[in-house]
Amino acid sequence: MPTQPLLIIWHSRTGASEALAQAANEGAGDLAILMAAQDVLPADILGAGGYLFVCPENLATMSGCMKEMFDRCYYPVLGKIEGRAYATIIAAGSDGEGAQRQIDRIAKGWRLKRVADPIIVNTEAQSPEAILAPKVLTDEALVQAAELGEAFAEGLGQGIF
Repeated sequence: MPTQPLLIIWHSRTGASEALAQAANEGAGDLAILMAAQDVLPADILGAGGYLFVCPENLATMSGCMKEMFDRCYYPVLGKIEGRAYATIIAAGSDGEGAQRQIDRIAKGWRLKRVADPIIVNTEAQSPEAILAPKVLTDEALVQAAELGEAFAEGLGQGIF
C-alpha cells in the first residue's frame, strides 16, 4: 500500500452508495481504505493521499451523516491537506447536483483538487416508497465506480495526483 492511500468515505441508507463505494474499493484493491462516514476521524483524513466521497443526495443535499463527517473533520485538517486529490460519486433519485455542489464547496475550502469528473448515479426513485426502498444498481454504474477507484488509486500510487 502506498504511504498515503486513497480513502473512500461513504454513507448509505438504501444500499446504493454503499454498493458504489464497495465497487470503487474493489477497483482500487489494496491501494485504498474503505470507511463509513460515521467512523472517519481527522487522523484518517490526514493519513490519506486522496479522497473519494460517496453518498446519496437527500432532499437536494448530501446525506446528514456525510455532512456530519465534514463538520467533525473540517477544522482539525484545515490547512494540512491542500492540493490533495478528490473525486465524488453521488447516488440520487433525480439530478444529484445539490449534493455535488456542497461537497465541491467543502473541497474548495480544503483546497483539494478534483481529479475525475463527478459520477452521479440516478436511480429515478421519486415516490416515498421508491426513495426508501433498498436499491439495486446497474452493472454499468458499478463498473463505472470500480473503474474510478482503480484509476484514482493507481494515480495516487504513481504520484500523478
